[in-house]
Order: sequence, then C-alpha cells, then structure tokens
Amino acid sequence: MLQTKRILAFDFGASSGRAILAAYQDGRITMREIHRFTNDPVSVRGTLHWDALRLFFEIKQGITKALHAGGFDSIGIDTWGVDFALLDQDGALLSNPVHYRDSRTEGMMEKVFELIPKEALYRATGTEIMRINTLFQLMALKEKQPELLARADCLLMIPDLFAYWLTGEKRAELTEASTTQCLDPLTHDWNTKLLSKLGLPTDIFPPVIRSGEVYGMLSNEICEELGCPPVPVVAVATHDTASAIMAIPTDAKDFIYISCGTWSLFGTELAEPIINGASARENLTNETGFGGKTCFLKNIIGLWLIQESRRQWIREGNELSYAELEKLALEAKPLVSFIDPDDPVFEAPGNLPKRVQDFCRKTGQPVPETVGEIMRCIYQSIALKYRYAFDAIGRVTGRHYDAIHMIGGGTKDRLLCQMTADACDCKVIAGPIEATATGNIAAQLIALGELPDLKAARAMVTASEPCKEFLPEQAELYAKGYEVFQSYIN
Repeated sequence: MLQTKRILAFDFGASSGRAILAAYQDGRITMREIHRFTNDPVSVRGTLHWDALRLFFEIKQGITKALHAGGFDSIGIDTWGVDFALLDQDGALLSNPVHYRDSRTEGMMEKVFELIPKEALYRATGTEIMRINTLFQLMALKEKQPELLARADCLLMIPDLFAYWLTGEKRAELTEASTTQCLDPLTHDWNTKLLSKLGLPTDIFPPVIRSGEVYGMLSNEICEELGCPPVPVVAVATHDTASAIMAIPTDAKDFIYISCGTWSLFGTELAEPIINGASARENLTNETGFGGKTCFLKNIIGLWLIQESRRQWIREGNELSYAELEKLALEAKPLVSFIDPDDPVFEAPGNLPKRVQDFCRKTGQPVPETVGEIMRCIYQSIALKYRYAFDAIGRVTGRHYDAIHMIGGGTKDRLLCQMTADACDCKVIAGPIEATATGNIAAQLIALGELPDLKAARAMVTASEPCKEFLPEQAELYAKGYEVFQSYIN
C-alpha cells in the first residue's frame, strides 16, 4: 500500500467557494469538503466588486480546518477567469477587484475596435470576443480611471493574487492568463505588441508559469499566523474550466465536454489552437489547458439564468427550491418559446424572469407567464444553445463526436442532462460533479510526483468517480424546436 498524500484544494465559483481536503492512495482519491462559504459581490457607489480580503480570510479558515483534520502536503487554488487586482509598488491592493458583470466595460469593445479591428484582435489572441474580457476591463480603466492604472505596479489575476498573499511570489499561471485576451496563444506569453497598440501598460504583467509548477512555499508570516508547515502552493490549472477539463473521465483523443455551472463551457481539447476565419465567425475561444493543451470552446451563459431567476422569485417571497423549479419546468408544455441565453440583456443581476418575458414579447413569441413556463423556456434554450455550439465545433474541427461529457455542478440537474441529450441527439455522460476540485487535486498530485501526467490523472478520475448516462429520448421533437430556436440567436 502506497503512502497517503493529502491535498488541500480551494475551488472558487462565482457565488460560493469551498475548501476540499483529499486523500490519494492506491490510484484513487477520496474528497471531503471541510469549509464552504458564500462569494457575495458587493456594489459600492455603482461599481460591483469582489470582496477579495474576505475571500482570503476564508482561505485562512480553510487552512486552519484542514490542519485540524490532519494536515496536508500542498495547496492549490482555482477561480473563475478574466478578473484581476492591481497592486502598487509595495504590493498593496490599489482597489478591490471589480466583478466581470459590472457595467464599466459597456462601449469598450467599440473603443478597442477603433484601434484594432475585431477580426485582427481575434487573430492576435484566438480569444472569444466578450465584453467581460480582461482586455476590455483594462480599456475601461484607461478611459475612466487612468490615474489608477498609472499607479499600478503589478496586475494579478484572482488565483494569482491569493497565491501571492500566501507565498509572496507574483506569478501569472498560464490557464488563467489565457482568459484575458492579452496573451499570445502560440508563444503563451503576454502580447506586448497588442497592449502597446492600445496604449495599455506592458510592465505590470508578471512572469507566466505553467500549470503544475509551484508559486512558492507558504510564507513565514502565514505559517506563523496559522501554525502550519511551509508546504508548496501549486499553480494548478487555476482557471476553473481548465481544472474541470482535467477531470473528464476518458482516454479518447477526441471528445466534447460541457463544464456546466454558472457558465457553461462547451468545447473540445486540441493539441494546437484553431485561429482562422471559421473559428472567428463562430467566435470560438482558444484557452490554454493543463500541459499546454488548447481548450477550444464556446462560453455560454448557463445555470446563471436559473440561479438569478430563483433569486428574483425569492425576493418576491416565493421560496422555491431547485428541485421544485425543475419539476415545474417538466410539467410545462415543451418548445413553445425560446431565448438566446447569451443575449446581453441576461448578463447583469436583476429580474431575469421579466427579461425572459420581455425577450419573448419583443421577438413575437408566446410569452411564458407561470414559473414553470419561464423555467421551461430557460432550460430548453440552454440545451438548444448547446446544440448550436456542438454543431459549430464539429464544423470548425471537422471531427465527429459520439458522446458529450457533462461535468460540474450542472450534472446534478437531471432535466438539463436529458434535454442536452435530446437537443444534441447524442449520448450524454454526466460526471464527475466535483470536476473542478478533482482537476485541482490532480494537478497537485502531478506536481508532487504522485501522478506522471494528464492521462494518468483521468484514469484516476475514472477509477474514483461514477458517471451516469443519458440517451436521446425526444431527438426528433427537439430537432424541430432547433429550427425555430436558431432564428432567435444573435
């Protein structure tokens, strides 16, 4: 029997975070959640912020609880993409990081396109053009807060910021950096030519390190404060999508995945980026995965639509559980009305059910009135947008895919899994649920020398995590619905 390794993984989502303590032995992992906390954006004077200091407090709480639970051999952190913090020359925060859903980037894409045409920007970065991208956030700072940008000595993405506070080392992990639209997709270094052309500073970006490298050891200050040994802080695949993709239980060369959470990331894994006219027309992104792989994918607004709708109904005094919402959706008549989940009107927090109704009214469709009808509209629109991405990726790659691997928290939603199988007319393999944390743990095990490579990591996941299959049941019905749905895509 091999010696047990104990791994501490911090997994941050857009609405919550967890500390997972994992044990690895004899080719399998067992995971235990030891700390969970909310991740609540804070609006101050019209700007939506992340509460970075509180989140770091929760990291310390997780470390303390892990020590009480027997200790750990390493730490890894993954978060969402695109958002960042600016530090001054003393390493202090200049301001709390701004949330990607903040309105400051409105109009910034047009500002950038005045200097660099949209097509040229895509070819230079291989990144899907989205208002939330780091590049457009930086352009907003240049236009609206140039004095803040001028004071910045260093830019750190969110997982890199937490790693800096733990180790004192300023580094940019590659998978997270690849979400910024500031990186060269071929050299995997900062695109200083692009940044200079936009009048953005190039000296604030730290050195890029690859996933699986080590930021550094826990600092003396942290070890003293928390009473813990100086273990390594591993640069896992710190973008949560890249971590989740590591945990896909397959040994196939070609596969399709949906990393399904607040956002749905629908894509495939490639050896090299695809940056051409076809990928630009489909606005597909080339992010970087573990081992330098390309995560060729489409960002789709996913469970956010359901989560924010539920929050609105709760604000109105209707305390509905997710299970109740799923049941009501299932009872409603199918394929009556549709939305484009990625229409900008659905990006910001607020009254999502009303916006769904307004979208249907504006596009001349039957307006869903009941909770069940609104939920049915949302569910089937997400599933059909998956079909849209499925077809696009197949066209651009020229490859055929026999199954869709659905991973992440969304796999708990059996209705969405079944609708995806029906909409795409393809088998869906659902699981693991804890894909992101599992990938985080796998990267740490590779860094510690316990696993040799990504292939071995996926074999470990297959041995450790059961999956469930969903086969198409109403493919013909959804094919007819898809013909109508396509007319509402922007």
